Amino acid sequence: MGFADQRFNVNLSILFTELPLLERPAAAAAAGFTAVELWWPWVDSPTPEQSELDALKKAIEDAGVQLTGLNFYAGQLPGPDRGALSIPGEESEKFRANIDVAADFAASLGCTALNALYGNRVEGVDPAEQDALALENLALAARAADRVGAIILIEALNQPESPKCPIVSAPKAIEIVDKVNAATGLGNAKFLMDLYHLSMNGEDLPSAIEQYAARTGHVQIADNPGRGAPGTGSLPLEELLDQLKKAGYDGWVGLEYKAGDRPSADSFEWLPREAR
Repeated sequence: MGFADQRFNVNLSILFTELPLLERPAAAAAAGFTAVELWWPWVDSPTPEQSELDALKKAIEDAGVQLTGLNFYAGQLPGPDRGALSIPGEESEKFRANIDVAADFAASLGCTALNALYGNRVEGVDPAEQDALALENLALAARAADRVGAIILIEALNQPESPKCPIVSAPKAIEIVDKVNAATGLGNAKFLMDLYHLSMNGEDLPSAIEQYAARTGHVQIADNPGRGAPGTGSLPLEELLDQLKKAGYDGWVGLEYKAGDRPSADSFEWLPREAR
């Protein structure tokens, strides 16, 4: 088995960021990839002008790549925020305003996975209040995703880099997945297994794969330490992805790593072009 047996897509919010947003889909295609994913591209606007949505849709279509994953509005990302849906007040309202916009944009491109980042704890706010708001918003998002034939993803981040985020382990993310599915009865909430984040938490990756592969809706990778391309750190990513495949995961693997000081197009030498 090995990397050649996986289906990889490129996250255009962390790779090819040396280019303007609308040039990134074509750059991914030129590097040999057929699929891409995105964080919410308009960090200041959950409801951008239709012309902006149309321009990005056209860039993706013209490049001939498939959009396979999209984040809901998540605040300033990259930046201090780790999501908006559990933040009372303006951020929660922005998330709600974004739900149908993101779902409809995803549907217009045949994208069937929407990632809902939980958000940080807020000083002075009862965590139980945040969790109740989060469940309410996640249920709204899950229903919107279901309306367009999509799943909603719950991602575990890592505690060292996201100390204020409460979703920093695979079991905690699975707990939220179960709560959302119980609240909606839809069963379309799934785990986003990011092997870099789990490794940063010190979790047993083979055990997490064994326990949660069947609950996983999407996988993302970067090496550790450094969050670079496979081979720049010490994670046995080829073995771990083989284990995932043997456990029944046959979805996309998102490349969510940093290219470093080189152009993004030069960071894929670990993956033969015919395997992209």
